[in-house]
Amino acid sequence: MSAAQTGSSLKAEKTQDQAAERTEVTAAAHAVPGEPSGPKAAGTAALGTAAARLGTRIGLPVAVAGVIIGLWYLVSEVLLNPYQRFMLPPPHRVLEVGFLTWPNFTALVSALGTTAEVTFSGLAISIVLGVGTALLMSQAKWVENALYPWAVVLQTVPILALTPFLSFFFGFALTSRVIVAVIIAFFPIVSNTLFGLQSADGGMHDLFSLHKAGRWTRLWKLQLPAALPAMFAGFRVSAGLAVIGAIVGEFFFKQGQPGLGTNMSVYTSLTEGEQLWASVLTASGLGIAVFGFFGWLSRRVVGRWYHPER
Repeated sequence: MSAAQTGSSLKAEKTQDQAAERTEVTAAAHAVPGEPSGPKAAGTAALGTAAARLGTRIGLPVAVAGVIIGLWYLVSEVLLNPYQRFMLPPPHRVLEVGFLTWPNFTALVSALGTTAEVTFSGLAISIVLGVGTALLMSQAKWVENALYPWAVVLQTVPILALTPFLSFFFGFALTSRVIVAVIIAFFPIVSNTLFGLQSADGGMHDLFSLHKAGRWTRLWKLQLPAALPAMFAGFRVSAGLAVIGAIVGEFFFKQGQPGLGTNMSVYTSLTEGEQLWASVLTASGLGIAVFGFFGWLSRRVVGRWYHPER
């Protein structure tokens, strides 16, 4: 290497060192004393953002719950006189009588087990029948035209009108309760699954046609993956409806092991407001738990690749 080239190289290295020093000086001038910088600062900022999001997700529902409890006390203690208070007893009385009194608590847990059995059975049957029906309707338009109106009719028929029919063929015990839960939870699964199956990208359909893909290949590799987000949305809706269906079925069919709906009917007739509201809150907790499970399952199944724009 010549002397000129050597000098040029040394000059370039010196210039780079000076630029690096200026960058460090600038960063040090803008840094806040006592706060980390560099990769540690980025990690701290990310941790702070995650904590803020978690605080928002937890803090806001807790704040709304506080407002609801405050309104509950207002109505119970101020707006209702002592003779009307059985309709909405204060929260501490519901907790004391419904949950902290051992005989009442054991009866509540037993009824919860029965209602959960009806709920999960009805929801499982609804998922199988609903997804199967939607798959059939997605394969041919004439099948959709033939079946979809009857799915709507089944959703809109009052359960009270079906009570004599169900009791005659299936009795007044567990089977009729499960059928009521299936009827109520069926339609959202059908409609959401069918919507998801029909929402696959048109360009992808053309690509599958170009490669001469068969009907079942198209269904399994294109339509079903595209339908998963809508399917799980339908599952979450039907999860809450299955709890409602179980409660409604227990109101109408009271033979066999009593559930939460059966107890609600008894407590209403006996004007035992504390135990009535304990049963109502327990049923709501069951619905929230099932809804949350399907939300968690949805994130596990489709959350890695499905990110809808907000």
